[in-house]
Amino acid sequence: MWALLPLVNDRRALKKAQQELDTYVGKSRPMEESNVKKSTYLQAIVKETLRLYPPVPIALRSCTEECTFSAGFRIPTAIILGRRLGTRLPFNIAKIQRDERVCSNPNEFQPERFLMTHENVDMRGQNFELIPFSTGRRSCAGTSLALHMVHLVLASLLQSLEISTVSDEAVDMMESPALSNMKTTPLEIIIILRLDQTVYERDELENL
Repeated sequence: MWALLPLVNDRRALKKAQQELDTYVGKSRPMEESNVKKSTYLQAIVKETLRLYPPVPIALRSCTEECTFSAGFRIPTAIILGRRLGTRLPFNIAKIQRDERVCSNPNEFQPERFLMTHENVDMRGQNFELIPFSTGRRSCAGTSLALHMVHLVLASLLQSLEISTVSDEAVDMMESPALSNMKTTPLEIIIILRLDQTVYERDELENL
């Protein structure tokens, strides 16, 4: 859902994404997995969405040994009844990804940044400025499946539907204070079929 919300509020980006899909897919056939790799702007949208709204804003790690960060922060190891225990260390993924030293206008939705200055930034934990699924050995095991599905589902929605808000009002982007990133209010949108009716009918027959 979060991948769709910024686009509903940014009609320019929404139309640009649909134009890209019209170029590589067209309006006479449904979206297919093979078309996703060609849709560079769609991929930039997903990156920018996960930068602003990571699935888990706060991640936890356990330090089994005392360590010191390069900035001089010392992380001690807890010792209880003579037993050395790991120290829980939370780190704010949402804040890291909105660091103004890395991204200009970090609180604004700008997919174009991943087509220019951050074109080669990866989401699988290799680039620490974008770690929506965490990083290291304890990163999310479902990263590949999640990225595969979000690209395909979002592309299918944008290609097949015209999406707008009720009375053209902006969608409330308020997030809930929870371990996983949830929207505080229900999403209310208006959808209209964008393709010829025969495309939907053919797709339904193929899925029978």
